[in-house]
Amino acid sequence: MTADLTYLVWAAALTMVQLLIVIGGASFMIPLSVLAGNRETPVEGKGWLGRAQRAHRNVLESLVLFAILVLVAHVSGKANATTALGAAIYFWSRVAYAAIYILGITWIRSLVFAVSMAGLVIILFQLL
Repeated sequence: MTADLTYLVWAAALTMVQLLIVIGGASFMIPLSVLAGNRETPVEGKGWLGRAQRAHRNVLESLVLFAILVLVAHVSGKANATTALGAAIYFWSRVAYAAIYILGITWIRSLVFAVSMAGLVIILFQLL
């Protein structure tokens, strides 16, 4: 398996961990009757739980882009050391982003997000 694909698997694992954090936090902070209900309106957590929910939604949005780029690089035979670098930058910045967002650290969160996007752009440029 290429480094790019390995990072894609790890990115999926990170997304699962973030979901488990949200589920665990919700089970402690939101009444079970609300969680078990139909939830016609979304349930937004407060404090760190709300930040964890937003961080999880954010990773879902960028994971789609990351997966497309990595899979196209792999299928087209363009996966190389540069795409692996882009994948590593994306993955590790997403790890940092999740922690920084949940902890509520502003400004740095946006910078780390930009770094993760740079990782995607690095891969994209290898495909163009």
